[in-house]
Amino acid sequence: MAQNTVQYQRGLSLSEFLDRYGSQEQCEGLVRAWRWPEGFVCPRCNGSWHSEFRRQQRLYFQCSGCRYQCSLVAGTVFESSKVALTRWFLAMHLMTQAKNNVSALELKRHLGVSYPTAWLLKHKIMQVMALREADRQLTGRVEIDDSYLGGEVQGGKAGRGSPNKIPFVAAVQTTESGQPVLMCLSQRPFTKASVQAFAGRSLAAPATLVSDGLGCWTAVQGTGILHQPHVTGGGAASAKHPSFLAVNTVLGNIKTSLAGTYHAFGFQKYAHRYLGQVQYLFNRRFNLRTILERLARAASQTAPCPMRLVRAAESSC
Repeated sequence: MAQNTVQYQRGLSLSEFLDRYGSQEQCEGLVRAWRWPEGFVCPRCNGSWHSEFRRQQRLYFQCSGCRYQCSLVAGTVFESSKVALTRWFLAMHLMTQAKNNVSALELKRHLGVSYPTAWLLKHKIMQVMALREADRQLTGRVEIDDSYLGGEVQGGKAGRGSPNKIPFVAAVQTTESGQPVLMCLSQRPFTKASVQAFAGRSLAAPATLVSDGLGCWTAVQGTGILHQPHVTGGGAASAKHPSFLAVNTVLGNIKTSLAGTYHAFGFQKYAHRYLGQVQYLFNRRFNLRTILERLARAASQTAPCPMRLVRAAESSC
């Protein structure tokens, strides 16, 4: 049987990672190049003349014009973190190369930091991923389905009305033969107004939406998207319908991956971030050797996300 070229592709090995990102100097040089490709620019006066110094092993810049001082990581997602850049890069490496998700507890053990520190690093990195995918648009043939994260609470309301179940929309752009290309996941209720907003943001004409006939999907017609409903009747048989093979396979993989990695997390507060991570990794699955560099570059150009906003689960820190 032929091997799956995506699953069996060559990734970035640990030895290669250490060669490229193993020292603080290497990581600092990359962040510096990504932030200021043409050289340092003062955030206050836009001047380029400057001096450099270190304070507690951290690299700082002082503008020669306005005397403003800033660190290398000021204004990035790394800001206000006492964790060395080498550990940030290692966390991103582990999160992008692992076949399944990596929990904060596992990061804690690999990085040698406390659990709260590992949790914060993980959520900041996931926030970068979610922001990079925020404007993702699908076109062509798109399979769509409704799904939930979480389960019923013992003694609580059962079924779809359970307050512990978080609804989200899964849309997968495919080839004409049904092979998945790109994915878009969005935490939202299954109402016509919500689906119309999703279509306006995440679907681009010419797109043909293939759905199971759920009433809310008809709302996409008001956005100029062609709708092709296939009423399946629900149940296990509907999950094997050939028209929804891509989206059902993706949903099965998502739930298996999350259930196998996390014992529990705050679905109400953090679901959008976990879904953003899944979407980011899926849409870059064809080249594991470059995904770390792309993520680290994005982190170097992403605004700070302090603890209070991470805990508040704001979708845009």
